[in-house]
Amino acid sequence: MNSNDLKIFEAAAELGSFTKAAEATFTVQSNVTARIKSLEEEFGAELFRRVSRKVVLTEAGETLLQYAKKISHLMDDAKSDIQNVDKVGGTIKIGCIETTMALKVPEIIKSFGELYPAVELEFFSAVLPTLIRDVLDYKLDAAFVAAPINIPGLEQLIVRDEQLVIVTAGNVTRLTEILKQDPLKIVVFGQGCFFRARLETWLGSKGILRYKSTILNSIEGIINFVEAGLGISILPEEVVNLYYSSRNIKTFPVSKELATMTTLLIYRNDELPSKALKAFLEEYTKK
Repeated sequence: MNSNDLKIFEAAAELGSFTKAAEATFTVQSNVTARIKSLEEEFGAELFRRVSRKVVLTEAGETLLQYAKKISHLMDDAKSDIQNVDKVGGTIKIGCIETTMALKVPEIIKSFGELYPAVELEFFSAVLPTLIRDVLDYKLDAAFVAAPINIPGLEQLIVRDEQLVIVTAGNVTRLTEILKQDPLKIVVFGQGCFFRARLETWLGSKGILRYKSTILNSIEGIINFVEAGLGISILPEEVVNLYYSSRNIKTFPVSKELATMTTLLIYRNDELPSKALKAFLEEYTKK
């Protein structure tokens, strides 16, 4: 077995096809079949079974896939650390919830970049379940997420607390007026978004169970729709004040028990981090 065998295996597992795996790894299907067969002989277990026109992992294949991802990630870290043996360099892939992307990423790039100019930071925005899954699957090195998180395999550092507010159109004088609407209109991110879940919890505390949701995928879009009177939303007060203070919108406080959002930095705890990731984590350990 060599690392290329595992890359072929990963491609077949992700794509569900030996033919597509061959295209993705720039080889021929016969070689994919031979490499998979070699792995099955080495581990003494069937790794794939055919279902219709696809191949799917067996239980043994699922186990090997997790190890293959880990090995691939460790090899990348080793290559990066060896190539940058006299400095901190390489690439770190960081996931963010949408508000962290807007509020914190420019600051992170500036401050961390000044300390470690040889490190390349790549940022990706997604909802909470996707960020957690991608960290566990080695697609991300770390991610900024909203607390609470209690998942085996993940460590966490507390980054900051933020205060949430209800955001409405600028012509709203009292929040109680809006809450009388039936159905109430809300403007939110998709399922899995922390802010959507918090808004729905807040509405539930007010006895409001019927509401009509408009789903958007950016803060800018949410602000535009709220400003146009198409619904209410919930966002960090700092984001609204810093970036949208000139917009025709208004904010209202949220009950104390629902107002605070704690941002965490999560990362895997099953391996030593690369030099670059260790340096990144240390910046938050100091705080």
